[in-house]
Amino acid sequence: MSSTGGGPQGPQRMGPPGPGGPPRPGMPGAVAPPPKLPIAGVKYLVAVASGKGGVGKTTVAVNLAIALNRMGARVGLLDADVYGPNVPLMLGTTEEPRATSERTILPVDAYGLKIISMGLLSPGDKPIIWRGPMLHSVMQQFLRSVEWGELDYLVMDLPPGTGDVQLTLIQTVPLSGAVVVTTPSTVALADVRKAIEMFRQVNVEILGVVENMSSFVCPHCNQHVDVFGHGEGKKTADAFGVPLLGEIEIDPRIRIGGDTGKPVASLGENAPEAKSIYAMARAVMARLDVAGASAPSVEIL
Repeated sequence: MSSTGGGPQGPQRMGPPGPGGPPRPGMPGAVAPPPKLPIAGVKYLVAVASGKGGVGKTTVAVNLAIALNRMGARVGLLDADVYGPNVPLMLGTTEEPRATSERTILPVDAYGLKIISMGLLSPGDKPIIWRGPMLHSVMQQFLRSVEWGELDYLVMDLPPGTGDVQLTLIQTVPLSGAVVVTTPSTVALADVRKAIEMFRQVNVEILGVVENMSSFVCPHCNQHVDVFGHGEGKKTADAFGVPLLGEIEIDPRIRIGGDTGKPVASLGENAPEAKSIYAMARAVMARLDVAGASAPSVEIL
């Protein structure tokens, strides 16, 4: 790594983490997984998940993190979506994290958040083509080697589905709970049910469901148009006995905010386009206060 400080003790630029990671349980040479240890200084670990891509999960995660920060909390944002790390784009930053001489990583600051993302370590259009052990190694570095400091919330934007990244996090850290994002469409709901079942099978608290792209208000006639349907997120939440944390409308300003690195939550709670996001963030805070900050240890075989 090339030094960017005044000598060998100065901070250094980070490149993509190297190969490594232990064999998965059940493989030759595998050992029992280590105990799930909390991250020092972090009160709540919140996973934002979805059963499938394209439902606006990262948009929800980014705006949730900013809203929590604007309401006075100390917040970090870990972009665990290694294959599609869009958090830097949505936050409008290309700053590269740096490593200290103590082999720790200094997170990037954006909108008052401490963030880490593969999108900052491997920018551009170069794809990440890694197997499970590499993903495990990267997640361990993001969790254990980043200087998160004292945080009230560490929001983790998970990749879609129920794959290696989710299992690594579940095995190694005590998640406080999961926020599951869906749209009202039948196809999205079929996959979100699988995500809920996955978290339940490994005893991770489901904080609730967020119905994104819930409805659209025509700017010309003020009529509600249910582009992808409406209300199915609540039905799913009710079926699983978990809360509906919020319904976020289809609003071009939310999409533009993400595309331009200016998330609508940064406009504050009184901005019309951010009201549903802040309502969702308050619901997440309330659920965490009730649910607590830990879950039983589970071994994934």
